[in-house]
Parts: sequence; C-alpha cells; structure tokens
Amino acid sequence: MAEAVNIKRLAQELNISIATVSKALNDSYEISLKTKNRVWNLAKELNYTPNPAASNLRSNKTKTVAVVIPCVANNFFSLSIKGIEEIARQYGYHVLIYQTHENIEAEIAFTNSLLNGRVDGILTSVSSSEYNSEYYTKLVKKIPLVFFDRVYENLDAVRVTTDDYEIAFQATEHLIECGCTKIAYLFGLENLPAGKARFAGYLDALKTHGIAFMEQLVVKYHDGEEFNLQQIKELLEKYKPDALFSSIEEFIIPAYRACRELSLQIPNDVKVLSFSNLSTAELLNPSLTTISQPAFEIGREAAKCLFKILNNKQLDDEQNMILKSVLTKRESTGF
Repeated sequence: MAEAVNIKRLAQELNISIATVSKALNDSYEISLKTKNRVWNLAKELNYTPNPAASNLRSNKTKTVAVVIPCVANNFFSLSIKGIEEIARQYGYHVLIYQTHENIEAEIAFTNSLLNGRVDGILTSVSSSEYNSEYYTKLVKKIPLVFFDRVYENLDAVRVTTDDYEIAFQATEHLIECGCTKIAYLFGLENLPAGKARFAGYLDALKTHGIAFMEQLVVKYHDGEEFNLQQIKELLEKYKPDALFSSIEEFIIPAYRACRELSLQIPNDVKVLSFSNLSTAELLNPSLTTISQPAFEIGREAAKCLFKILNNKQLDDEQNMILKSVLTKRESTGF
C-alpha cells in the first residue's frame, strides 16, 4: 500500500521546512509566489490531500465557506459558483450552497444559521424581494462577508459587481442605432442597485438621443412565467413597441412566446435584447442579442477577496470591484 503523502514528505522532496510548506499551502503572504507554485505543483503531482480535522483543530477554522444565492438554476449563478469553487479548492476549502428562491425570510434564516461557527465566511448575492440593508449592516460586523452581483450599497463591505449602468446605456444605444424609437423595458431587480442602474442606463440613453420615455412601455417582473407572458402580450398589442429590452433573462422565454403567439417576427416587427448568460442564446430562433456578465470571473474575484479577508491580507482597492459586461449582437436585433 502506497504511503500517504503528508506535509513532511512535501518538505523533504522540495528541501524546505515543514512550516514553509504549510504556509505555502495556505497561501500565506509570507511565502513568495515562486515557492507557492513549487509546493502547489508537487502537491498536485503527488495527489496530496490535507488532513482537515488536524488543521481545523490547530486553526479553529471550519475550512468551509457558504454561498447564499437566489437560485442555482440561473445561468449566471451556476457560472459564479464554478468560479468560487475553483478558488476555494486552491485554499483547501469546502463550499456550502444555499438557495433563497428570492425569499427574504429564507435568506435571513440561512445567514443567521451560519453565524454559529459553521462557516468561516459568506459570499452572497441578495434576493430581490425587498431591500434589507439594515440587516446586512449588522451582519457584516459579525462574519467575513463579500457581496457579488446583487449588492447593498453604503455598507462597509466588499462588493464585486458589473458595469450595469454603462452596458445598459450601450445596449439601448444599439437598439436606437438599429432604428428603434419605441423601446419597451422589461424591468427586473427593481429593488436592488443593479436593477436601478440598468434602468437608469436605459433612461439616460433615451434622453441622450432625444427619445421621450413612456411609462406605459415598462413591464415589471413577477414570479410566474405565464403572468409575465400575458403582461408582454398586452404591452405588444396595446402599445406596439419596436423593441423589447429585458433586464433579466427570466423574461426571455415569455418575450419570445408572446411574439410567436401574436405572429410578430423578430427582428422585423420587434427587436429583442436581454441581459443573459444563457449558453443557448445563439441557438434560439432567432439567435438572441445578449448582455453577458463575466459570471465565472465575478465568482473568482469575490472568492479571492473573501480569502484575503480570512487570511488577514490587505484588500487595497478591491472594496468595490466592477467588472465589464459584453454586448453580443445577434439576429434578434438584426445582426
């Protein structure tokens, strides 16, 4: 039977001290990147697995972090989780995932249950059902916490988000350049900074191009695909917009269904554009013009920030990190 690989064996093979190997495996700032890479590469080569029970006893750490998100099935969040897990693995951490299903009570219950020492830190994307900054103002003082994508502002906490205002402005301009003058807005996340920023980008682009805003062209998201379908059909029949700009991907299927049921041709009769990380966007008929957020990178960066906090490292300028989204033009807007 092969001998188990431990820290002592790694230290002997690399001719460095056990303490140095231990610090390198825990990504300590005291160890150079060159040495860390030597240790990590050998550990991988020899299939080294840490003994969590022993290290946890020494450090009083659970070696576990929690991810609290609205929904795993959402493409953005599934990609974010992959990014988080990649970084967590590098630190020898486990990841617990909690789904709130946009329920604020569930969100509070989950996070409260994590304060009893079950995890070392939390990564969260808050639910959109209501604004709850008072609760999080207290929470950030109790446990290391990093917000990603859906965040609360004016908190002393690390936030990793995207350029929601700028990309929504750019997307609205794209529709205007396509000849659209009556752009309907499918409004999601209205209680959160991300939703408000996207709507503001849409409004300002209209204003910049001298197009009057019509409140009747705004449809607000409700939890229910059939309800949203009926809302969009009524909008299309009554006000006849020449474009639908969706701020969340949950509106995409209802929007396509509404156009099909009303015999409207996309993009000839109405152009469609949406925030979405759907991998199937280009397979839709017609293929969908999307604003895709760098979901995997957001997860990675949020996890990196959390582990810096857990390892008492300086965060420098990372208190509010903003990553760039990408507008991909496809057939639904005439490309």
